Amino acid sequence: MDARAIIAKLRRRDLPTEDDLIWFAQGLASGAVSDAQAGAFAMAVCLNGLGDAGRVALTRGMRDSGDVLAWDLDGPVLDKHSTGGVGDCVSLILAPALAACGVYVPMISGRGLGHTGGTLDKLEAVPGVSTDVDEATLRRLTRDIGCAIVGATGAIAPADKRLYAVRDVTATVESVDLITASILSKKLAAGLDGLILDVKVGTGAFMKTPQDAAALARALVDTANGAGCPTAALISDMNQPLAPALGNAVEVAACMEVLSGNTEAAPRLWSLTLALGAKLLEMAGLPDGRDRLTKAVTSGAAMERFSAMIAGLGGPPDMAQDWHAHLPKAPVVGDVPARADGHVAAIDGEALGLAVVALGGGRRVETDRIDPAVGLSDVLALGQPVTRGQPLATIHARTEDAAEAAARAVLGAITIGDKPALPPLIHQEVT
Repeated sequence: MDARAIIAKLRRRDLPTEDDLIWFAQGLASGAVSDAQAGAFAMAVCLNGLGDAGRVALTRGMRDSGDVLAWDLDGPVLDKHSTGGVGDCVSLILAPALAACGVYVPMISGRGLGHTGGTLDKLEAVPGVSTDVDEATLRRLTRDIGCAIVGATGAIAPADKRLYAVRDVTATVESVDLITASILSKKLAAGLDGLILDVKVGTGAFMKTPQDAAALARALVDTANGAGCPTAALISDMNQPLAPALGNAVEVAACMEVLSGNTEAAPRLWSLTLALGAKLLEMAGLPDGRDRLTKAVTSGAAMERFSAMIAGLGGPPDMAQDWHAHLPKAPVVGDVPARADGHVAAIDGEALGLAVVALGGGRRVETDRIDPAVGLSDVLALGQPVTRGQPLATIHARTEDAAEAAARAVLGAITIGDKPALPPLIHQEVT
């Protein structure tokens, strides 16, 4: 096998064989494939695709490039994954809430891609937290607390770890084949009894149209079920941020409000968390999922699990009691006033996400270090009435210049006009 020959096949639109793709995945893990070849492969797949069989082969090859876990626990092992959006911090609420319902959630997550935030980057906004753990720690946290949100260990889907970083900086994120293989290689390696997928569609998602989102959801569900993991997907709306915050520490703060019982602080975030969690519990044979999850949050049980997980990852032991003090604060904070009366008629979620990246809240190249304190908070919702001078959002920045640039971006991303027809939060269920 030869990486150049496989890339040349893709360039000519000749589909690689199953053996080609399994070899390439192994080469990503072993280093036999260079970064340049990985980038060329990603671009060729993005442009020309792999086909159904090729997508399954790449997923299996990446899964089998490392260890595949098995569990011996007294409850189902479940997980959730989102295809990425802005203000999407469901995982930080759902994982501990599910744990409080008696299931186990070994959630292997990723970092930011393009304009979207990463769950691991958000968690690591908490001082001391490191999501880079070994398998023994993942198993211990999952067994003792019920949930562990961590990065893939070096032994779990190492092929994906390399390709994931390359995709982020080579404009090859929006590929059904690569997204499917990336998500499922990690999830299938985690030894799950059930998986729920949140496939985003809209201005803040990688999939901008319902047709593209449906195609991705179907590819993910069919591939996962074909590999033996019961899986369903919800296609959810991303024509506005899911939470009223974009950034790392500010999104953690939004989640802490919800976990504290103030679900009205982020109603769309909470509604989608309930929908995803209830479907996942239903798949595991646990009825009344909404009631179970609501009780887990309102009773404080989910917050206890989250705080224990934070401490287990090296964070402060009193996160539940004193989270305001622990989250980093940006030195420059200011509002973006509206320039006209009207309603929030449209929101360009990708533009808002890129504004956060420009503030330092995301990566432009692999070596960039994220500033956990920067971002946007109190972002107005789609359809909300606005008067001239009213804040559209609050900027959290490192410098005045960065704040001014972000303000211009926010004004360009949020359209004030007539009240729009509001899209549903959940467009479709795919099983």
